[in-house]
Amino acid sequence: RGIVDEKSPSATLYTRGASSMMTEGLIAGQIEEAVEAQRILAYDIDNLRTILNEIQADVHLSTVRIDKDEESETSPILSYITGLVMDMMLYMFILIYGQMVMTSIIEEKNNRVLEIVVSSVNPTSLMLGKIAGIGLVAITQIVIWGALLAIASAWALPVLGAAAASVGDASLSGAMAQLGDTAWLASLFGWLVLFFIGGYLFYSAIWAAIGSAVDNIQDASQLSSIATVPVIIGIVCSMSIVQDPDSTMAVWVSMIPFTSPMAMMSRLPFGIPLWQILTSLAILYASFMGLIWVAAKIYRVGIFMYGKKPGLADLIRWARYK
Repeated sequence: RGIVDEKSPSATLYTRGASSMMTEGLIAGQIEEAVEAQRILAYDIDNLRTILNEIQADVHLSTVRIDKDEESETSPILSYITGLVMDMMLYMFILIYGQMVMTSIIEEKNNRVLEIVVSSVNPTSLMLGKIAGIGLVAITQIVIWGALLAIASAWALPVLGAAAASVGDASLSGAMAQLGDTAWLASLFGWLVLFFIGGYLFYSAIWAAIGSAVDNIQDASQLSSIATVPVIIGIVCSMSIVQDPDSTMAVWVSMIPFTSPMAMMSRLPFGIPLWQILTSLAILYASFMGLIWVAAKIYRVGIFMYGKKPGLADLIRWARYK
């Protein structure tokens, strides 16, 4: 009886072994239903449960943007999911192909191939060629994925559209309308490619410098946090950005080159101002131009260093060599 009268009911579950969140949730739900049933009976009103069920309202909210040249139906849920998916795709591609640059340079350095090649090729040109070659492979894979998604969407959209019409769900109808917007999908894919190229070039320059400075993957793992930590920070920030893509934090994080590729991917599906996208791209590519100059100075020294486990201070000293 006491738990029924408590404003915030509490109960204790005793178990002989480890409990699980699912078990606790099911038990708590059953207790809540029992308490609510007893409280309804206490009012002594006929059919009170039926009355409460009848007055409940389930509102389906549709969203139409009016800040553009023409009104367009949008789906915040679809934008939320799309932003997270694009964010994770960019995160995966940058890490995989950026670290591939580092691994390739370490292998060539151990095989003494670089010592032969640099006798006829400028070290900076060699590093840029390595980055460009692996980057083209990554872009090819992105284009293939984009084509497959376009084919799948063309097949699935009519089915989903019919389902949305039969159910009459406004939010689902808005999502179908947004997915059917070819210009919206094409712009997202175009921005994805541009931000991937910028993010890949930016981070691959860091990984190239790290790969040239070490002799094996084990030594590289300690220095690679210089590149991996900012990428992870960008992913963590994106989880908040998709909740409020126009917040001050979202704008600033999407301008910092270390986090802008991931942050912008989270914001783009929501339809942000064009000047913010172009400004972020300009900062990202300009930062790559400055970073590649520093990375090249480390690269030309590091490829001739053997048997030494360099630290961050060593990389800074090599970057300062004339």
